[in-house]
Amino acid sequence: MHLQRLWLTDFRSYSTAELQFAPGLTALLGANGQGKTNIMEAVGYLATLSSFRGAPTEALIRRGAASAVVRAEGEREGRSLLIEAEITSSGRGRVQVNKQRLSRTRDLLGALRVSVFSPDDLELVKGGPAERRRYLDETLVARRTSLDALRTDLDRILRQRNALLKQSGGRLSAEIEATLMVWDAKLVDVGEALADARAALIEDLAPVLTSSYDHVAGQSAHVGAVYEAPWREAGLGAALEAVRRDELRRGTSLVGPHRDELQLTIDGMPARTHASQGEQRSLALALRLAAHQVVTESTGTPPILLLDDVFSELDPDRSWALLAHLPVGQTLLSSATGLPPGAHPEQIFRIEDGSVRPS
Repeated sequence: MHLQRLWLTDFRSYSTAELQFAPGLTALLGANGQGKTNIMEAVGYLATLSSFRGAPTEALIRRGAASAVVRAEGEREGRSLLIEAEITSSGRGRVQVNKQRLSRTRDLLGALRVSVFSPDDLELVKGGPAERRRYLDETLVARRTSLDALRTDLDRILRQRNALLKQSGGRLSAEIEATLMVWDAKLVDVGEALADARAALIEDLAPVLTSSYDHVAGQSAHVGAVYEAPWREAGLGAALEAVRRDELRRGTSLVGPHRDELQLTIDGMPARTHASQGEQRSLALALRLAAHQVVTESTGTPPILLLDDVFSELDPDRSWALLAHLPVGQTLLSSATGLPPGAHPEQIFRIEDGSVRPS
């Protein structure tokens, strides 16, 4: 997979911009706040139709503009690839792949794959369980796009089920009970399938995660990754029955994959609470590198690697280690402090005040 050109119109800080990327490493250099991350975000948007920064759709449109357009052409498995996305504040923009309009976001998945490294990745280790669940689910979808249906169905089922629990007012009438049983059955089917997929993914990630950590940290350590879902032993159906009274009282779903945890350890100790800042950063990078490798092995094609200003958060040793172990494929690197030692880009762009200049 190789992204060759990118065009932006009224996207974030850019009225217009055009970039041509190298097949290997392309560097985007400039001071903070000049628009480097916006370019990375545009590439990521074409892969998922969402912002890896968690920004709402309307934030992607340049101030004063009615809509934005992101367009890219490249090559995938020897064939030409053209992706065009119109972004509107109403969320009713159009997306085309090779001039064919897509009716569903899901139809885009897999056309372009990206792996994103950003300073926010530290939250994968230090943050709450939701960050780690999102990491697992995004990796699942990247290596098998059909699994996006499980994630979407789970969100829909939980919305409906939670609405019903709130509607109950804490009382289990015959009507509420009958409807709740329907949603329970749906939650069991989808929830157990998603949890099984997550657990299988962790089995594949675990050995790669340890080696990736050793490379980035520059020292050996045993990294543990365990999927914690206490309800799996008895089954989700039994677990739901056990918490029925509490769910009615609190008006929300209390067990299932939406409450599960990916427990990370370094040498047997919880990484979130016991690891040093340097160890946590190494582990966050290792998580991304491991996911990138697993997706590459599953799909046969490496995703495009986006390194968004990660070197500002790394010491020289970890910066060198990351560059020394970059996976094969196309990489886009942004930096506000110049090129780190060991970076030898084929293409350099200077970003200043919303303009892009080849260097």
